[in-house]
Amino acid sequence: MRIGQGCIDFFAELEPSVTVTKQNLADRFRYILRSNTFDVTELERLRREAVPSSGENAAAEDAAPQLAEQTANVDAAVNTPVVVDSDDDGTVAQELELEQMRSTLEEAIVETRSTPLENRPRLPRLALSKWNRAVVRALNPMLVTYLKASRDLCETDSILFGAALAVCRIIGAKISTAGRAAGQSSAIPGWRIRIEERIAKRALISRLICFRSGNTRPRIVRTVRMAFAGANVSLSQPDIMQKLTERIDYLKQRIAAWGKRIRRYTERSTRFNQNRLFQSDQKRPYKTLERPMVSGTGLAPNQADTVAFWRSLWSEPVNHNEGPWTKVVASQCAGITHMDAVIITPDDVAEAVRRAPNWKSPELDGLHHYWLKGFMVCRAVLARHF
Repeated sequence: MRIGQGCIDFFAELEPSVTVTKQNLADRFRYILRSNTFDVTELERLRREAVPSSGENAAAEDAAPQLAEQTANVDAAVNTPVVVDSDDDGTVAQELELEQMRSTLEEAIVETRSTPLENRPRLPRLALSKWNRAVVRALNPMLVTYLKASRDLCETDSILFGAALAVCRIIGAKISTAGRAAGQSSAIPGWRIRIEERIAKRALISRLICFRSGNTRPRIVRTVRMAFAGANVSLSQPDIMQKLTERIDYLKQRIAAWGKRIRRYTERSTRFNQNRLFQSDQKRPYKTLERPMVSGTGLAPNQADTVAFWRSLWSEPVNHNEGPWTKVVASQCAGITHMDAVIITPDDVAEAVRRAPNWKSPELDGLHHYWLKGFMVCRAVLARHF
């Protein structure tokens, strides 16, 4: 794709704050073609608008207000329940059955409300296509009825997850039937598996000890010969007992070294995970360190003893002996004005969601930021809950 200077100048007029080169525009053009953002008919229409013929120059000026009006209509149709995909020749290619979509949405919400968080299915990542966006926009106004009746944040989250699940079912996306808890990886690291396989050779030590004690069964003798394979040692040598003792001590030392290596690697992995967790959330590492060990032994106190214990602490009046410094601090803080109450608006929620990555790993609820961006009607409800 060859880009001329005219394209650079035209792009600079449209986006004066963005500096691009010919290579940047060519790369963007190739990306649009590879990602199939526009079909062949749409590309041809864009070409005709970009390079109009001589007979179309005069009509282009008259069509400018109409084009602006069409753009406004498209922006206003974001929340319309009817989604129609039509070609330029006027033939309707496909129309969504709203009643069927509403029924799928109802089933998904009811199913999500009765499912624990850990048993929710794992939502797949959707492609950023026109069809997927159209389905999300079609379900957007249907959620108003459910969100108005939502009482708390948990119920709103359940409704949004059900809507996301309905979108995946309508577009035919593959959904994992197993819960997210079952799909979580609990595999042991490869280095630990390899070291533990080496430590599993402790059975060899026990058989060498049995042979040294006088056990000459064929299975024991075969194991001893395998232990001395390649060492030019014969079982009929007069110093075979000394050789056995040296071999046993050598294997014990290797097993002890492997055990220390596992402990060293585990401590290093723990330090690495704590440092990484501290960079993202400084409270969580301290919470994990301060969490008491729950033994589970002994009888739990009954309700009456518990109430009596805490009542003796909180119900008795206490006279605090405040020092003179408290009055000094109170006088210094007398002129400080109170902070205004923080009111979270739907615009605040929209701005926070806009900056969040679409498919970042979700929390326990399994809801990605993509769905909070698509279901725009939830922003006012989320602001009210927050």
